[in-house]
Amino acid sequence: MVSIPIRMYSAGESASAVSFHLLHAKCKSRLKQQYVCPTDNEIVPRDQMVKGYEFSKDQYVSFTDDEIKAMGQEAQKAIEITEFVPVSQVDPIYFDGGYYLGPEKGGEKAYRLLNEAMKQTGRVALAKWAARGKQYLVLIRPVQNGLVMQQLLYADEVRPLSEVPIGDAELKEPELKLATQLIEQIATDEFHPEHYEDEVRKRYHEAIQRKVEGQEVTAAPEAPRAQIIDLMEALKASLAAKGTTPPPAEAADAESEAATGTEGRSGPRALRAPGARRISSRGKSKG
Repeated sequence: MVSIPIRMYSAGESASAVSFHLLHAKCKSRLKQQYVCPTDNEIVPRDQMVKGYEFSKDQYVSFTDDEIKAMGQEAQKAIEITEFVPVSQVDPIYFDGGYYLGPEKGGEKAYRLLNEAMKQTGRVALAKWAARGKQYLVLIRPVQNGLVMQQLLYADEVRPLSEVPIGDAELKEPELKLATQLIEQIATDEFHPEHYEDEVRKRYHEAIQRKVEGQEVTAAPEAPRAQIIDLMEALKASLAAKGTTPPPAEAADAESEAATGTEGRSGPRALRAPGARRISSRGKSKG
């Protein structure tokens, strides 16, 4: 029986997208939204609105706020670990939001023990968590000296790859050699997220500031799109742009392929281990 008192912290803060409001073109006043009933052709105030579920085309059943609340999942004071699995067995496509988990006072040793045990076994914990009227599938993984709770999508929320048309294409050895060489030219051994920024959001803010200052905003000329006709030539052009040329043998193979016409085309409160009894804790949700 193991229970670890914890606190939850937001792991990230998504930058707000640039949004625009609808204004009256004549006076630049912000417009107000109104809900109109198409049957009675009248504006409906909020105190006369109810929520409904469409079970068939234009057929609804209505629910009161209390009925919707009764259907929801009651918030739990514990994150219940159900099993431990190898981290390599969880495809990142299932990852959703992430949170840091920190130990509450008195839980430091058990917290550190779970962290070290998962690192040594190479396993992560799958668990259940209920909050905001919903039940979530989560993954708890060790990072450095701490724990991260990764919210997961359910299996029916992830589209199978079989639904994506991929087709068949025959690869030639010279093409693969050039492609791997191109990858190696810009390969690094570490991930540095600080090297990246949202260039589109930055461009929006710069344009908005110019507008505020009374300047005009003009669209930049669209760059011509390159049309890939010969994959080999495209790969060699990419390498050339990086200041690298293919080795002579590979270049000769590429020319040979082209000559024969065979070139390619285009807030929780506690962690509980399996079998543990429910134990309340003093943890507080934060962030």
